[in-house]
Amino acid sequence: MLVYQDLISGDELLSDSFPYKELENGVLWEVQGKWVVQGAVDVDIGANPSAEGGDDDEGVDDQAVKVVDIVDTFRLQEQPSFDKKGFVGYIKKYIKNLTPKLEGEAQDLFKKNIESATKFLMSKLKDLQFFLGESMHDDGALVFAYYKDGATDPTFLYIAPGLKEVKC
Repeated sequence: MLVYQDLISGDELLSDSFPYKELENGVLWEVQGKWVVQGAVDVDIGANPSAEGGDDDEGVDDQAVKVVDIVDTFRLQEQPSFDKKGFVGYIKKYIKNLTPKLEGEAQDLFKKNIESATKFLMSKLKDLQFFLGESMHDDGALVFAYYKDGATDPTFLYIAPGLKEVKC
């Protein structure tokens, strides 16, 4: 299994069990998340509580919760939304912190394509949700989520050069 860690914070943000599609010359990865029910399990043991004089919900502690698989798996922490000025400030700082961590061709490709990736993100700014990794590191990578054209499950966007592949 491969896990993708944030180069700056070291937080695990994604794994190869969630396939991605490259956007903006590979600078962004698009990953489909989905809502899942977690918690209580309905087990049919064949008993008929109503025939036995019991209440239908007797003894049931329903702790089922709907969560987004990627957010739950990687313990992502939702952050407040950005306005345009705040987002530009974050991206400039992130680029400044990430660029020295990249080497050779990866750094050149990042510098060449981050502007178009930033424009792509800016075009969706009002629809984006923002998540940080578990450590909530101030300089760490943000994970972006939005709902495509009325979809019921969120689509996540990652700045790919900021991820380090780790074999588990």
